[in-house]
Amino acid sequence: MSLSPTVLLIAGSPSAPSRSAALLDAVHQRLALRAGLHVVRLNIRDLPAEALLLADWGHPAIIEALAQVAQADALVIATPVYKAAYSGVLKVFLDLLPQTALKNKTVLPLATGGSPHHMLALDYALRPVLQSLSARHILPGVYATDVQIARSPEGVYAPAADISVRLDEAVATLLAESFRLPPPPQYAAVPFSQVRCSV
Repeated sequence: MSLSPTVLLIAGSPSAPSRSAALLDAVHQRLALRAGLHVVRLNIRDLPAEALLLADWGHPAIIEALAQVAQADALVIATPVYKAAYSGVLKVFLDLLPQTALKNKTVLPLATGGSPHHMLALDYALRPVLQSLSARHILPGVYATDVQIARSPEGVYAPAADISVRLDEAVATLLAESFRLPPPPQYAAVPFSQVRCSV
């Protein structure tokens, strides 16, 4: 068990690679710039399907996943949106959590969908569930459409510049709200002795 503050990244997509996983990867990269944080990732699709569907709380993989949630200080939850709802695998997992599973935790939701019309799914579908699990603070989510996360010919997804800016802001808020930490550095510090000016 890490003594460092822990952020748990939960990937709620049933497929890989995926656009919602790309958002989660981008958040992970930003958190990695912050020394002293312990970042853990949970891919729900990797959990045994039968144990999930049957709510087998005694299954070792389910026990470990629930322990990761319990040990986390903050969570980042990423999901695709289908028909104005978050993914089925995420729903099944959230249904396993105790009613106070998110007590004293800050949660940052991320979502992707084919249309801007699904943006409200974060507020009207996912947020109430997170509130029912006693989350201390649910941050404003980041939603990206498919066109805002382009896929390269090699099959790699990458967020567009405007989404990257919103992710910068979301991670800064997460760090401030959860750990009272300043945002991660975006550029390497330059010693004053190396600064050159021209007039």
